[in-house]
Amino acid sequence: MRHEPAYQFKKAAAVAEAAGADVSIVMPCLNEAQCLPLCIANANEALRRIEQDYGLAGEVIIADNGSTDGSQAIATALGARVVPVAERGYGAALIGGSNAARGKYILMGDADGSYDFLDAVAMIGELEDGAELVMGNRFAGGIDKGAMPPLHRYLGNPVLSALARWLHRSPIGDFHCGMRGFTSEAFRKIGARSPGMEFASEMVINAHRAGLAIREVPIRLHPDNRDRPPHLRSFRDGWRHLKLIIAHAPDTIYLIPGLALLVAGVLGLGALALGPVEIGGHYFGIHFVALSAMATLIGLSAILLGALAKVAIAIYHPSSGGRVVGWLKRGRPLEWLVGSGSLLAFAGFAADSLLAFKWILVGGPMELSVHLSFAITTATVAGVMMAMSGFVLKLLLDSLDSRHGF
Repeated sequence: MRHEPAYQFKKAAAVAEAAGADVSIVMPCLNEAQCLPLCIANANEALRRIEQDYGLAGEVIIADNGSTDGSQAIATALGARVVPVAERGYGAALIGGSNAARGKYILMGDADGSYDFLDAVAMIGELEDGAELVMGNRFAGGIDKGAMPPLHRYLGNPVLSALARWLHRSPIGDFHCGMRGFTSEAFRKIGARSPGMEFASEMVINAHRAGLAIREVPIRLHPDNRDRPPHLRSFRDGWRHLKLIIAHAPDTIYLIPGLALLVAGVLGLGALALGPVEIGGHYFGIHFVALSAMATLIGLSAILLGALAKVAIAIYHPSSGGRVVGWLKRGRPLEWLVGSGSLLAFAGFAADSLLAFKWILVGGPMELSVHLSFAITTATVAGVMMAMSGFVLKLLLDSLDSRHGF
């Protein structure tokens, strides 16, 4: 990766800032004094190429996260604009820097020399051609020896990217690449909020929810120029990515499996509530009643939690609501859940009480009563869950309305 001296671009950067920028290159920074001169020079070299190829002026923004090594003074002396970001974290720095960007197009990359901003010139071409988010793909462009730890290269990144592609129906090959480009309007629609490294995953997930045009370009990853360990912590930050990827996939994690379990459980309870049955020489008795009860309650819980999760996501990302949230807002979920749930719970409690009195006062064979009791008790618990969930759902829907004025 070739870098020309930073002083060659100080004058050009100052002129671009005065005239207004079309492209903003944003780098998060926390104590990067050693790497900043080369990175800013490389960013300015990319901006010169962008101006030559597309006629677009640019600026370099250093989103400083509280550096104590003089990074701010170095960046300012080299013609970059320093944007202080008080909240610590990779995502927080990029959010602060991108919000302060003047350009219509924003390019982001790390301030450690691991990315060559000349690779991002192709992203501007994609953005000019209608893309709204352009992702770099390190696995397509190449990874230099020593640039990525084996744990990340062969396990962490491939597994997390594959899981994200499956859960969020995404074609993106490298979910966690730190070099990407986007329009300022797209960044507003994405509305990512995560302050940590998981910001990288949230940005792509939210872009898909918002229906943005997303493309990929190959980029090369180089060994960084630091003389200290990176800020990234493999297991801590990997867990943060995993939590976010799963939590933001309520359809696949909650609703679809929940519906399948609920239907199977209700059918099982309906078939076995009045006693054991024999089908094709196979006996289905009390153990299958217990399995059906478990499937019913787990399925109902998953559906209710999935609905709550979709509303919670929509509170912070209104374009992600979809049909489920729209249906909940138009209907009366509190009244429906509390009314039907209370009726089911009271009816089940009354029926269970009658069965208990029968066993105590009358006695006799209990096999039929045990089957029926399982079914009735399951209905009672389901009714209580529905009624209680209705009030929580009402709180979330009210918060959604107040936040977005629906």
